[in-house]
Amino acid sequence: MTPVSKNNPLKHYRWGDHCDGWNLVDERELSVKLERMPPHTAEQKHVHQQAQQFFFILQGEALFEIEGEKIRVAANQGIHIRAGHRHRIVNDGDQAIEFLLSSQPSTQHDRTNLD
Repeated sequence: MTPVSKNNPLKHYRWGDHCDGWNLVDERELSVKLERMPPHTAEQKHVHQQAQQFFFILQGEALFEIEGEKIRVAANQGIHIRAGHRHRIVNDGDQAIEFLLSSQPSTQHDRTNLD
């Protein structure tokens, strides 16, 4: 067993509009990622039929759109998104945001993009 971090992840990946991600746990039943979104970026609205997710904001402030409701989540706060709920995360601020994202089970092959 080796500790993982942003500097020593299982894998680094790019997504969206210059966003970064680091896999910290990548198992079928559990995924934990560290992700970073630059200012003025947004994820595409989507849904997971099987996976529930928990986002914990480490730095900055995120805007979540969940089932049509807009919710602001600040640093040191988190939000749980149940399976089947349409959602996305938006960074509409002037600072980058970093957050931990836990998915159970993993979202691999369990994402349907909307809009």
